[in-house]
Amino acid sequence: MAEGFLRYWDVESFDLLLPVPLHPHRLRERGFNQALLLVKELNRRTRIPYSKELLRKKILTPPQVHLRRVEREKAVRGSFDLQREEKVEGKWILLVDDVYTTGATVNECARVLRKAGAERVDVLTLAHAIKSS
Repeated sequence: MAEGFLRYWDVESFDLLLPVPLHPHRLRERGFNQALLLVKELNRRTRIPYSKELLRKKILTPPQVHLRRVEREKAVRGSFDLQREEKVEGKWILLVDDVYTTGATVNECARVLRKAGAERVDVLTLAHAIKSS
């Protein structure tokens, strides 16, 4: 993932790496946040600062695996917030997640970041889920 990032993006463009957060309940169940693990490795390779607590999932949403796009968008709407909005104002942010399915989650995170004043939000994911026919 880091190699792909370095191939297509300029490291100097970003002020901050943010993982898509898990709700605390889901984090306790799983024991780790895979997006945070990806961010830590990307930070190690690029030295772009990151925060694991700035963006947070405040509402526990149902698992989205069997939901359609519209249902996913509705489920995640309003479920994220920022601990300190001033930390993103004017920043170029790279939002990192493990899997991109419909984009509902990263779009909601980006909406929250842009509303708080982030100048730009790019998204990097490890995988893109495809619908099997």
